[in-house]
Amino acid sequence: MTVRDDNKDIDPKVLNEIVEAIRRMKFGEVVVTVYDSKVVQIEKKEKKRFA
Repeated sequence: MTVRDDNKDIDPKVLNEIVEAIRRMKFGEVVVTVYDSKVVQIEKKEKKRFA
């Protein structure tokens, strides 16, 4: 999968990392840091909930 905007490609490896980070968590957040139109960091904050 490739996303295009203004003729700039997003590396499929980066997209895969983002998607997998989301798929593996039940509760939490994924933060994608972009610098100069490039993804430079992916942070995953996962929460464990007990009921």
